[in-house]
Amino acid sequence: MDLSVIIVNYNVRQFLENALISVKRAMEGMTGEIIVVDNASDDGSVEMLREKFPEVILIENRRNEGFARANNLALVQARGNHLLLLNPDTVVQEDTLRVMLAFLNTHPDAGLAGCKILNPDGSFQLACRRGFPTPWVSFTKISGLSAVFPGSRLFGRYNLTYLSPDESYPVDALSGSFMMFSREVYEKVGGLDETFFMYGEDLDFCYRVRHAGFTVYYVHTTQIIHFKGESTKRSDIDEIKVFYDAMRVFVNKHYAHSFLMRVFLSVGITLRAAAAFLGKTARPLSVAMMDFALVLSAMITGEFLRYGMLFRLPEYAYPLVWVAPPCVVVCALYFSGVYTSNRYSISRSGGAVLISYIMISAIVFFAKDFAFSRIVVGIAGIISMMVIPGWRLLFRVAGKERAPGSSRRILFGRRTVIVGTGASAQAVLKKLRRRMDDGYEVLGFVSTNRREVGNRIAGLEVLGSIDNVGRVIADRKVSEVIFSTEGLSFTDILSVIARSKHRTVNFRLVPNSLEAIIGKASIDELDNFPLVEIEYNIHKTANRLTKRMFDLLVGLFLLATVYPWKAMVVLAMGKRTGQPSWILRLPQVISGKLSFVGLPMQGQGERANEPSIGLNGQASYLGPYGLTGLVQLYGRDRLETEEVDNVKLYYAKNQSLMLDLEIIIKSMLVRK
Repeated sequence: MDLSVIIVNYNVRQFLENALISVKRAMEGMTGEIIVVDNASDDGSVEMLREKFPEVILIENRRNEGFARANNLALVQARGNHLLLLNPDTVVQEDTLRVMLAFLNTHPDAGLAGCKILNPDGSFQLACRRGFPTPWVSFTKISGLSAVFPGSRLFGRYNLTYLSPDESYPVDALSGSFMMFSREVYEKVGGLDETFFMYGEDLDFCYRVRHAGFTVYYVHTTQIIHFKGESTKRSDIDEIKVFYDAMRVFVNKHYAHSFLMRVFLSVGITLRAAAAFLGKTARPLSVAMMDFALVLSAMITGEFLRYGMLFRLPEYAYPLVWVAPPCVVVCALYFSGVYTSNRYSISRSGGAVLISYIMISAIVFFAKDFAFSRIVVGIAGIISMMVIPGWRLLFRVAGKERAPGSSRRILFGRRTVIVGTGASAQAVLKKLRRRMDDGYEVLGFVSTNRREVGNRIAGLEVLGSIDNVGRVIADRKVSEVIFSTEGLSFTDILSVIARSKHRTVNFRLVPNSLEAIIGKASIDELDNFPLVEIEYNIHKTANRLTKRMFDLLVGLFLLATVYPWKAMVVLAMGKRTGQPSWILRLPQVISGKLSFVGLPMQGQGERANEPSIGLNGQASYLGPYGLTGLVQLYGRDRLETEEVDNVKLYYAKNQSLMLDLEIIIKSMLVRK
């Protein structure tokens, strides 16, 4: 048997499925086996394996045994002349296994070999070849010298950045995500050291292989993608602690002969762990500091507006009047969860600011020594109510992010192209249209065939081919590229990703099952269990009242300011024939017959508020007709009847003033 591929899985079902598909393609024409060791996953991984990959040898652990022990369980059973340890969150090219086997067979001194590894964005994953953590190497990494002088042989030994990633050569160590070796090496060196639970076992294995007289090689002639760290994201493991504990085990095992070396490396590991912890907490802290600065600015502005100058308050009031309110607001934001799971929540941040200033106003009211600052506090409160939720709104619009804790992403979705034009790619498009809350704005397709460019498929244009996908990304300002893996080779996929490594774009893969879209940042489920909606947002009294007040106030404002001269221009140019300009419909918005945002108007005889037909032919109120809306945005002529109904239901379910504002803003941008 040529090869045994061993994969240890822990709660990465979607990644594992894609990895197995790529491995099966790469093993065509050779004799081999695939062994998957599951470390007590609870995400349906085992069930998926039994259903879709019955030929795979499955070893089920009742608990998470760790990476080293799980691999050893498979190595004992493996029958191949060569062995490959492969992570489940990887994708291999069709030629990867053949290229690596050929390299080992033509290099008798090679005990262990690894290939080029790419990040999901196409950049080179530095950890795929590295040096051993000697005192000097560790110092250059901890001090930052390796980052400042990456091309220096003296300072760049940690990740061997002074060596070209496009050449093959011996190295100290490889990444455990892809390590291929012969049975001879395994029988002489043994398996992985089970003292390491996770991390460090690959470094230790490379160290032992080299000391056994073999050479460890980095091979550049083939490549894989590695979605790094996916298993740890789905566990309660403290990744930072486990990693640096593993480094301590490595130092104590292999540098025990030198007291100074062990002390130096231990101190370095401790400092590095502290830096990693601070880096992990830096983002929430920076958000809190930004909020503090904004509230402080609001207090200073309030004083200036109140007195026409600064430092007009009594000396004893400083810095309490300026500093205390920002502290109170930041504390309220913290306890409301804004700095953890709901960082970009507009409602939570606005509510926290409101409660904070109610408390501050009460304190100022009863504290007679600070009665002079009541108006200052009031002005600062109004400003804070605008800027604290406001910058979060702007970030969500500009950053195209889903607000944590929210059930949907903002409408200014990620500009997306689908690579592929076949039935699978079209099925992906349909599922994305049904799942509007996933935030994908699909612009069109990229074909594998140049002759299809310019054609329209499922209502969308074929924007380009794989050969010029980089230009499509640049011209269309694409942020997401989704590959339909059915009918598309992984070699082509990795080639596109590698050529686009300098672009700020996220690449995602859809397995043949069409169940999910996997990428660097997240997994988006395309299928879920259908739920019967008892009540949509559009039904709620508060939502309907807010919507009506918005239509009335904005409508009256536009009627008084824009309507007179705009209506005259429209009438003078004779554009009243056919569908009237939206400005001429303002009286209908004010009277309640129309809304600024709602269902598409289908005919003159239909009443604006009549019930629409919902699921199973039952009447379901889906909102009034509107000057604009989701269906109008997506283009009714591009959507099938079922997709139009899904868009209407989505709006009824998620309707809010925030969603209406998003639709209006996007409609204005599209109109331009």
